[in-house]
Amino acid sequence: MLDLSHHLWILAAALLLDALVGDPPWLWRRLPHPVALAGRLIGWLDRRLNHDGDAPARRRAMGVATTLLLVLLAGGIGWGVSALLRAVPFGWVLEILLAAVFLAQRSLHDHVAAVAAACELEGLEGGRRAVSMIVGRDPQSLDMAGVCRAAIESDAENYSDGVFAPAFWFALLGLPGILVYKVVNTADSMIGHRTARHEAFGWASARLDDVLNLVPARLCGALLALAAPFGGGRIGAAWRAMWRDAPKHRSPNAGWPEAAMAGGLGLALAGPRQYHGTVVPDSWMGDGGRAEATPRDIRRALAVTSGAGMILVLATAATAMVL
Repeated sequence: MLDLSHHLWILAAALLLDALVGDPPWLWRRLPHPVALAGRLIGWLDRRLNHDGDAPARRRAMGVATTLLLVLLAGGIGWGVSALLRAVPFGWVLEILLAAVFLAQRSLHDHVAAVAAACELEGLEGGRRAVSMIVGRDPQSLDMAGVCRAAIESDAENYSDGVFAPAFWFALLGLPGILVYKVVNTADSMIGHRTARHEAFGWASARLDDVLNLVPARLCGALLALAAPFGGGRIGAAWRAMWRDAPKHRSPNAGWPEAAMAGGLGLALAGPRQYHGTVVPDSWMGDGGRAEATPRDIRRALAVTSGAGMILVLATAATAMVL
């Protein structure tokens, strides 16, 4: 209980710090971000161990070994740093700063808000350019409503795996938990795609990322449903859409926050989308909602995730007080 209470107090402070300050550009221009360092290691392992001429079974085995190495390395570093911080005066201050580094509330808000601003100030081309910074789909295939839907979907999904899930694992396991989650999530984003090169090698990281997000994604969907009134939405509609539509999503986890956001705001999100010239026939989330999303709807979605952040900080601090 002592560790859990400690983790929760640190987490509440880290969530607040990240929401207010985010990732200062001046700092990360001078220092490599830990997630960027993890990405360099993953890229190096991919080049060294994932050879095009190897049999799929060998490439999968190398991918399993890579994922295991990443987990052990991240967990070991997290445990070592955590033990060191416990032994030094005011180590909890540094722990708050470190935890905040692995949360992405402010940066997510700023990137999504930039899409709304670009749409309002520069029209469709500006919106396409801004949304290409946060989604992988073909921006030229999107009309204005498609740009706005893409930004809202990114806000919901990335709130889950960029804010809520790392917070969840920090609450349970402290720095080892958040480091393991972030390195696996980074590996999934880099090598977890079903492409000819990564279908076998990235299998382990993609499946482990699914497992690590299984509980957080569903809890995050519930949190976004609870926060729907911050964006002028309805909790009941968000809840119904989440339970009805989330299982239809091709991802076992992404549908929960997306469907909650769609239902809460009365929008239709996801649906068929184009990636690198290929149409992915996804089901609609919030079926029956309004598909013609606008920049105003992006700002409504941001109000929902900001409200969710406030609820999360208060709930975390309240739980820490009880424990």
